[in-house]
Amino acid sequence: MQSDRYRIRSMTRAEIDIAVDWAAAEGWNPGVDDAACFHAADSDGFLVGLLDGEPIATISAVGYGASFGFVGFYIVKPEHRGKGYGLRIWAAAMDRLAGRNIGLDGVVAQQDNYRKSGFALAWRNVRYEGSGGGQRPDDAAVVPLSSLAFADIERYDRAFFPADRGAFLKSWITQPRGSAVGIVEDGSLRGMAVMRPCRVGCKIGPLFADAPQLAERLFAHCRAAAPQGTPIFLDIPQTNPAALALVEGHGMRSAFETARMYTGDFPEMPMGRMFGVTTFELG
Repeated sequence: MQSDRYRIRSMTRAEIDIAVDWAAAEGWNPGVDDAACFHAADSDGFLVGLLDGEPIATISAVGYGASFGFVGFYIVKPEHRGKGYGLRIWAAAMDRLAGRNIGLDGVVAQQDNYRKSGFALAWRNVRYEGSGGGQRPDDAAVVPLSSLAFADIERYDRAFFPADRGAFLKSWITQPRGSAVGIVEDGSLRGMAVMRPCRVGCKIGPLFADAPQLAERLFAHCRAAAPQGTPIFLDIPQTNPAALALVEGHGMRSAFETARMYTGDFPEMPMGRMFGVTTFELG
């Protein structure tokens, strides 16, 4: 391998679409509007490896403030694997996030490699698949997030993430083909959910709620909003038994698993209120 033929740099906004397409080819089923939301999180946080000017490797190394980062989209085109290109773009991502606690959702095949890079298992996330449709519940407490003050939404979300992610959150809850709802009781936001169309079906994430019955009401709203019979997906933390009860109660089946891993201390988060993670790519 001639090093001068291989160059690593930040992606342009258009090149993030390439990473999303590659993720789809890997079977990760990204959302149709993910690229714009991810770019909003950290416009320089997506790296591409170019061999003779051709994209052959991608990774995201998104920084949240000065203390936290998240890695995703670690993909090398199949015909270029095993040649060192992936290790070099991985090293570039680690350099970009140096000094931060770094998180990722590692696929099973890569978890041993991540351990060698200093990542430790915090918990497992499991993707469950079911079917959308049905009659939408008559629940006046479930309202569009667009009807609420963003400061209140951001304050609620902050409990579930170890750093400020306001720019990403604003884009995530306003994506043009998504549905973002909250549940309000006694004037307070007590849960929120976002459902977005994906290459296949729809994903719900996040699904945060102060109690299992509130999560159930938000999930029922999202499920009914999906087209009848379309696949729906929810990525639950395995450490929350109420989340497992929710998906099992709706007849969903496990389809995919990742390991949530960190290089530093595991962030303190209210796992009993987390019924669905936001996204495997950005946390």
